Amino acid sequence: MPAVAQARRPLTRKPKQLGQEPALLQLGRGLGGAVLLPGGGRPGQIPARGGGSAPGETAERAELISAAPEGPPAPPDLEARRILRQIARSLAIRRPTRAVPGRRRGPGTLQSLPYRGGSDDVDLDRTIEMLAERPVPEDTDIIVRERTRTRRCVVLAVDVSGSMRGERIRNAAATVGALAAVLRDDPLAVLAFWSDAAMVLRLGVRVEPLRLLDDLLAIPARGLTNVAFPLEVARRELAAVTHPDRRVLLLTDAVHNAGPDPRAAAAALPRLDVLLDVTGEHDLPLGQELAAAGHGRLYRIASHRDVAPALVRAFSA
Repeated sequence: MPAVAQARRPLTRKPKQLGQEPALLQLGRGLGGAVLLPGGGRPGQIPARGGGSAPGETAERAELISAAPEGPPAPPDLEARRILRQIARSLAIRRPTRAVPGRRRGPGTLQSLPYRGGSDDVDLDRTIEMLAERPVPEDTDIIVRERTRTRRCVVLAVDVSGSMRGERIRNAAATVGALAAVLRDDPLAVLAFWSDAAMVLRLGVRVEPLRLLDDLLAIPARGLTNVAFPLEVARRELAAVTHPDRRVLLLTDAVHNAGPDPRAAAAALPRLDVLLDVTGEHDLPLGQELAAAGHGRLYRIASHRDVAPALVRAFSA
């Protein structure tokens, strides 16, 4: 008998209903710095459409929108770069490669692999088969058992709405840049969102962490907060890949005040971890419910020093 879905509590805030579907933009480069362009989607994904802001908000259209003032590009934010480096140095996220040789427990799948100077857990049956075919064996004919980890595929959704301005967006940008440095070998996508969203980095595209930080800081805090839209975009991004470890990291204050209930979008994700900025106004109950619906966890971020420990725990879970 099918389980009855548990009724969700009413949202803390009554979100504004958007007059038009939210737009997915893409980040480009212009003479004045980063620019937001229409057409952030790919075939089969949510199309970018004109508008997307709630009635009464600024006239944000799916057209060329400068994310930087006219004139020469703004100088780099040295404090944000310092924070990025501090977070990156503190991150001890295990790379999704072969595990510690000889380890019998812990994450990963136990597999029989050619000996490469590490594990001493010999797979006798497979080794005997190999030696029977090779009168003069080599080291790699010895088959050992090792645990291997699959590669991660990560989508970072970063809140750049009006409630995340100032120091909060600086810390969020530093977090994304630090993760990009540590997850260099993993497919990584970055979404910035407000009432609409912008695809800052596509899955599989490499970018320098400092450039990614500068691009995010160039997007002005704007509009209302539609948490549901980036989660839906992230779901479609992850649906196109086959990695066993697919996850979304949401950096936000969870002050959802535009668009549909985001808890349904969270439940459709393979895993969602929430980094909740609690330095100002925030919605802890909604953040907790998003993480629970997305089979993940919530981590409270009171300063940038909380980021590295939270990420280590998230990727160890």
